[in-house]
Amino acid sequence: MATVAEPLAIALGRKFSSWLPLMILPAAVLVAGLDWPAWIFMWSLSFAIYAGFKWLTFADCSVESPVHSRTLTYLLLWPGMDANSYLDQTRATSRPEMDEWVFATIKLLLGVTLIFLSKFVIQQHALVGGWVGMASIVFVLHFGLLHLLSLYWRESGIHAVPIMNAPIMASSLSDFWGRRWNLAFRDLAHTYVFRPFVGSLGVTGATIAVFVVSGVIHDVAISTASGAGYGLPTLYFVIQGLGLLFERSRIGKRIGLGRAVIGRVYCAVLTLAPVGLLFHRPFVEHVVVPMLQAL
Repeated sequence: MATVAEPLAIALGRKFSSWLPLMILPAAVLVAGLDWPAWIFMWSLSFAIYAGFKWLTFADCSVESPVHSRTLTYLLLWPGMDANSYLDQTRATSRPEMDEWVFATIKLLLGVTLIFLSKFVIQQHALVGGWVGMASIVFVLHFGLLHLLSLYWRESGIHAVPIMNAPIMASSLSDFWGRRWNLAFRDLAHTYVFRPFVGSLGVTGATIAVFVVSGVIHDVAISTASGAGYGLPTLYFVIQGLGLLFERSRIGKRIGLGRAVIGRVYCAVLTLAPVGLLFHRPFVEHVVVPMLQAL
């Protein structure tokens, strides 16, 4: 009996230790950061959630004996969540072309320009300036710095695909969420939500579960920092999930929602029209605007 129970206890202990940082770090910020400025609280909570997931992907990595230096760069200097691809030394990767370096730099400079522009716009209209500021952050961070980081690691022979894969080129809602927008979270959601639930809930149920979990995570970071708007980010992602299922339905396929011009229009409308639910007014006014003013 002991020979069966002992390996099981070890396995459960390892699984618990893998999830422990994800439970402790956000909770610590929620307790300690109540009196912090809202934007510092938001970034701290977001980073705590990110760090917890980052450790989880590393702890579950199946690559045997990865190089120590590469392990450190995965944990500290790469935001992707596919540990197996990054740490596998046998995984081939193509070196980036010069035009990709130029494009990433242009996006970074555009984001910096928008930051300065947002500070002027805020003086005239705080809400509009806040939206300009959010766009600037996305360009500086996701499209600029993280793309340059991907280029650096790929130049070094490490398989580190860009977090953003030209989302403006998405041909459908499925293409947007599955292949182009925030591939780090896509990897997480597929590994820890879709695959575990698809057996019991089916593809439809597991797909909705992915979007609900995404919504809840965004709600925790956005609405908690704002002190308002609870449930709106989750509603945004539920709309995305339902829109994706309709796109894949018999009617959606007959209309052509997953391809050509109508697919692109459908994707743009579904992602952009309700975006005010995700980044709701309290978040823009109470978190984003003060952050831009502090910068």
